[in-house]
Amino acid sequence: MLTRADLAALPEYVPGRTLPGAIKLSSNEVPYGPLPGVVESVTQAMASAHRYPDMAVVTLRERLAQRLGVSPDRIATGCGSVALAEHLATVTCRDGDEILFAWRSFEAYPILTATAGAVAVRVPNTPAHGHDLPAMAAAITERTRLIFVCNPNNPTGTAVRRDELAKFLDAVPSDVLVVLDEAYREFVTDDAVPDGLAAFGDRPNVVVLRTMSKAWGLAGLRVGYLVASPEVAATVRKVVTPFSVSGLAQAAAVAALEAEEEMRRRVQLVIAERERVASAVRSLLPEVPPTQANFVWLPLSGDRATAFAAACEAGGVLVRPFAGDGVRVSIGTPEENDAFLAIAHTFFSAG
Repeated sequence: MLTRADLAALPEYVPGRTLPGAIKLSSNEVPYGPLPGVVESVTQAMASAHRYPDMAVVTLRERLAQRLGVSPDRIATGCGSVALAEHLATVTCRDGDEILFAWRSFEAYPILTATAGAVAVRVPNTPAHGHDLPAMAAAITERTRLIFVCNPNNPTGTAVRRDELAKFLDAVPSDVLVVLDEAYREFVTDDAVPDGLAAFGDRPNVVVLRTMSKAWGLAGLRVGYLVASPEVAATVRKVVTPFSVSGLAQAAAVAALEAEEEMRRRVQLVIAERERVASAVRSLLPEVPPTQANFVWLPLSGDRATAFAAACEAGGVLVRPFAGDGVRVSIGTPEENDAFLAIAHTFFSAG
């Protein structure tokens, strides 16, 4: 074979589908368009599109550092937070090393683990669809190099709280890197769910991973960042694909950061709809867990996940099925959510 034989069985990443005319609630996007100033900044940046962008991403890293209260040398940027997760696997693992994560969690984790030549250690979620941190701590071995804690968790929306996360981090050996994947941090309303940077950012073996794709409305431009110790961040910057954050993406991200007040207003709209949708769906399916993200999780075993997704698609709404486990439904506009709820009511009322 001309490529690695072990990758033949690797599943492909499955994005949320898009169909003309359908309501898309399958990719956890915020439905309100780019933030003010973003389109204008991207348009202006197009005048320099024939030039390479700043590979060090200096302006954006400085703006992020100022906003987060850290030094710029603690920040690395990449083509979305998922690319940075892959880079973290690269800088920590050699063949046979282990990467530990909950399951079900972000579906890219097994893929990037295999790409790094590492071994995936999947720890089943609790019956409440959240991370089982004691079981994860017990699963650490001498080969464990990297641990992902997705908080809030994608696709279940559940979140681990400060005390249990602190206890878990205390149990992790100092030579194992723990990534707090906080792609949905802006949607958290539970005060007991910690800001990973504020609570644990001073620990040398903790990395906080975030994205501009969700609350900041830049999913199509791919900007993610991490905050780590200067040594870890510097090592990640060495392996990041050169120029992977385009000039347009950098300009858009800087402009988005200037519109934080509007971002917060939009997030509040999403949160209000999230609570309404979750409550309505829970009346039909009581097992729906509490969510701290911009989506809800419908636990549906057997073939019910694919059947429900098919019913939604037939009704003009696209959701994200995970065969045998459940369906993730992103929060859209009130009108989009009403269309989804009407389908859900018909499906679950019919048994």
